[in-house]
Amino acid sequence: MAYQPIVHLTSGCIHKAEALLRWEHPVNGSYSPAEFVPIAEETGIIVNIGDWVFREAAKQVKLWREHLHSDFQISINKSPVQFQQISGGLGCWFEYLKELNLTGQSIAIEITEGLLLDANETVSSMLRAYTEAGVDISLDDFGTGYSSLAHLQKYDVDYIKIDRSFVNDLANNPKNLVLCKSIILMAHELGMKVIAEGIETIEQRDILMEIGCDYGQGFLFSRPVPAKEFEKLFETSFAGNLVESIEFTDG
Repeated sequence: MAYQPIVHLTSGCIHKAEALLRWEHPVNGSYSPAEFVPIAEETGIIVNIGDWVFREAAKQVKLWREHLHSDFQISINKSPVQFQQISGGLGCWFEYLKELNLTGQSIAIEITEGLLLDANETVSSMLRAYTEAGVDISLDDFGTGYSSLAHLQKYDVDYIKIDRSFVNDLANNPKNLVLCKSIILMAHELGMKVIAEGIETIEQRDILMEIGCDYGQGFLFSRPVPAKEFEKLFETSFAGNLVESIEFTDG
């Protein structure tokens, strides 16, 4: 498992992390999620993988809440296939959080726009259960799907993640800038926070800060890293020089 920092743009401090699955094959080397997740979804094994990811993230966030920050949060991606399970394993997940003395707020669930578009009663009830347990809902890759304002009003979404395609070339593409501004304004009016994905330059970060984006994620701050390396990044961010240290390291 690797963890990518989610940075509070105004302070420059790491407040959250996204847990990202990695598969290191002993012979063939590293596989990206884009290569093995579709197969896992097709075979149904994604449900077991998702349960493992949740438990690993829960154990990690417990440690980081004890040693880094008491309000630290880890987000995990949940496949639409996992929502097809009637029980969804929610009871077990919530019980596991209780065993670790964690509140629901320690975990955020990342879902896709397509899930909201096709949401049936099972999906709706599961999303309500997360909300009632205090688990935050994050809408990933926002702007690339077909969700409407009606869907955002219907479900208790806590975070909107602006897709990297809108952040890319933000400084030179007026349309991207207008779209990002509109998403941020809309989200704030609806009581949601905004995370911009794919931030790779200081200029992109500065523009997003200027237009009111709350959090940022991307290679400017860090690639996904193992837990021990993440802890060093966390300490560096609270020392106020996360980006500067990465610039120095990269060259």
